[in-house]
Amino acid sequence: MTVKWGMVLDLKRCIGCNACTVACKQENSVPAGINWTETLSEEIGTYPNVTRAYIPTTCNHCEDAPCARVCPTGATYITDDGIVLVDDNKCIGCGACITACPYKKRAKLAKEPFEKGLYTAGEITPFEVQGYTRFTVGTAVKCTFCHERVNQGLDPACVVTCPTEARIFGDLNDPESKPRKLIQARKGYQALSELNTKPKVFYVD
Repeated sequence: MTVKWGMVLDLKRCIGCNACTVACKQENSVPAGINWTETLSEEIGTYPNVTRAYIPTTCNHCEDAPCARVCPTGATYITDDGIVLVDDNKCIGCGACITACPYKKRAKLAKEPFEKGLYTAGEITPFEVQGYTRFTVGTAVKCTFCHERVNQGLDPACVVTCPTEARIFGDLNDPESKPRKLIQARKGYQALSELNTKPKVFYVD
């Protein structure tokens, strides 16, 4: 059976530390002003009985991805193992995919992010200079599930870094995989499932 990579985000385990965001930026050299993965927060209740909920987010790598459907050049495509990627050699920067994504998890690389760094007072470090060579200004970018790591048998950087193991990555086609078992045991659900985009990212409460 073909591998179908997916992820489970455990809302009970997420503590909102955003280590996943930092790990993603470092692993993928994501420019300033763009986050491929991040954690949203929301206050729940009324004072003095108030709690804060944390909601980790990332590209959902949909099986029926609206971004891929609307791309006029085929730059956005789905790999055989289910990862949605962008071929920047084909991307013309039209922005159709960004508009089509109901999860708002895509961005267009403007020139500005390459003119200032993340780690110092506006200066670009040698680390960033090297990392930025992987990008083409004016093209669409998004989470890749760290496909280069995955192809080497490693988990995505956000998964490895999470201190509470709130992010669980694996083969959704394997009934014995940890994500698959979590989805079944804890009734995993998808964001905006009514749109029938068939996300490969699931949440469990």
